[in-house]
Amino acid sequence: MRAADWEWIQEWFTDPKLNAELGPLDEDWLAHVLADETGVELVVSDAGDLAGPLALVGCVWGDDAHAHTVSDLAVDPARRGQGIGRRALAAALAWPEHPGGGEWVSYVDLDNPEAHAFFTALGWENRGLSDGMTEFAARVPGPRG
Repeated sequence: MRAADWEWIQEWFTDPKLNAELGPLDEDWLAHVLADETGVELVVSDAGDLAGPLALVGCVWGDDAHAHTVSDLAVDPARRGQGIGRRALAAALAWPEHPGGGEWVSYVDLDNPEAHAFFTALGWENRGLSDGMTEFAARVPGPRG
């Protein structure tokens, strides 16, 4: 993600559903994401798609004692229900610049049944509650892990 992406990201988050699940985002969030060296916010697009970005996937890198974390997954609100989330997550996790290690987790709000269903359908293990959220985990072999 680059600072130039901020305009369309803000537009996406005017969607009430996306804003309720992952927002609100503000300039502090942008500054943090752009400066953070412990992870990356990936913009997922289709090389042949002129309609712009398909998804935004946040990744926080773990270390020897902690798994990598999918911190957010936002799909273009105009393209929901097309399987983009599944493809975007697979592409983001396969990104070759992640540091080593193939275990990933994601923490899902209890009031987000769609995200629960999403990770369950992908075969991620439901590890139960962790700090008031459901922890999902998966081993995702990648180029370095």
